[in-house]
Amino acid sequence: MIQLKNVSKGYGNVRALQGIDLIIPEGMTTVVIGPSGCGKSTLLRLIIGLAYPDTGSVYFKDTQVLPDVVLSLRRRMGYVIQEGGLLPHLTARDNAALMARYIGWSEDRVQKRVDELCDLTQFPHDGLGRFPAQLSGGQRQRVSLMRALMLDPDVLLMDEPLGSLDPMIRSGLQKDLKEVFRRLKATVVLVTHDMGEAIFLGDMIVLLKDGEILQKGTLNDLVQSPVDPFVTRFINAQRCAFDAEKQNT
Repeated sequence: MIQLKNVSKGYGNVRALQGIDLIIPEGMTTVVIGPSGCGKSTLLRLIIGLAYPDTGSVYFKDTQVLPDVVLSLRRRMGYVIQEGGLLPHLTARDNAALMARYIGWSEDRVQKRVDELCDLTQFPHDGLGRFPAQLSGGQRQRVSLMRALMLDPDVLLMDEPLGSLDPMIRSGLQKDLKEVFRRLKATVVLVTHDMGEAIFLGDMIVLLKDGEILQKGTLNDLVQSPVDPFVTRFINAQRCAFDAEKQNT
């Protein structure tokens, strides 16, 4: 679905990513995890074409992500950012329908799709007329997910989508997200710093450190065959979430 070949990106004297080689498989949830400042969000921005690599190339279904094609490629990608990114002056319905209306969908088609997404994300239909300030944090994230899924994208990119929510709401949304991914058979790239979330949602885990991929694979790969002591330290630093997930499974 997505491939990064020897990708590096810097901001001034800071190297956000260095020599990244990564293949994102179709139909799986790939979780990019690591400490703050390791380059996780930059990686997503390169995939969707909000930034471009200094060296190397990014490909989406064999098409290189470049300025002359990026707008058409973005319509095939859903993007959920931190805090949801909803426009405060638009209702939940209008936020969800923003891109569909922009590209000229009929109102009947828009309404049908919004209703489908309400059911999929378990957002209350009677909340569609409310503004973001009138919604809970969890409801705002559901609207953001609806907006990202509106055009039925090939891939869903999620940048710390649950990071600002309290633990109980976050846990419920994690379960709902996993069900959404399962029903859609979706290709997902999820950025998080939370190992428990990575364990629960991810098929493949990519651990970044200082802008480089330290290790990638399944949870068992990281636990049983760590390539660096940092891998074990990172997992053990979140042992409570890790142990809780092991008990649940």
